[in-house]
Formats: sequence, C-alpha cells, structure tokens
Amino acid sequence: QVQLVESGGGLVQPGGSLRLSCTASGIQFDYYLMGWYRQAPGKQREMVARITTDSRTIYSNSVKGRFTISRDNAKNTVALQMNGLKPEDTAVYYCNAEFTTTYWGLGTQVTVSS
Repeated sequence: QVQLVESGGGLVQPGGSLRLSCTASGIQFDYYLMGWYRQAPGKQREMVARITTDSRTIYSNSVKGRFTISRDNAKNTVALQMNGLKPEDTAVYYCNAEFTTTYWGLGTQVTVSS
C-alpha cells in the first residue's frame, strides 16, 4: 500500500519559517519525481516545488528564493524548507510522487498569520 505522509505544518507569523517533511512508503522512492503542491481556500491546487530523481529542482515564481525542496533517497523523504513566509502562503500543502502512477498525501495545513 502506497502512503505519503506529510508533517511539519502549523501556524507561523509572517516572516517566519517552517519545514515540511513527507515520508513515502510502498514505492521505489528513487524512481519518483517528488513535489509539493498547495491549495488555498477557493483556489486551485498549484505546484510549489518539484525535485527530480537526480535532485534537479523547479519552483513556482511565488516561492523562488524563499523555499527549498530536498530529498533523501535513503530515508524515502522529501522536505520543503519554507523561509520568509507570507500570509498568501497559507494553504494545505500536499506531497506528490510521480512515475508511472501519481500519488498524493493527505496534506498538512500551513497558516501564516499574525
């Protein structure tokens, strides 16, 4: 059974930092393109950051320079370090794994508010 389990969300003040983590099980992790997506209330889900099997990265323009995605193939984890958080970063953040099949985690809430 494939599982993607996110952790690390929470409430943070503007300008603060959070680190999200996603642990995958049931897949050959190093075969998968991994990513983080987010969905704010009333909006469509959008790509935040992706990392290839050889650790090349791509970011949305809205988070470039503030967020960093990384992966540890030995631990089957992908992380998202989020710095300089803004209220508009408030959303549910989802872990994503893509290869021949796409899998999603259940999401973790990130709220940026004073």
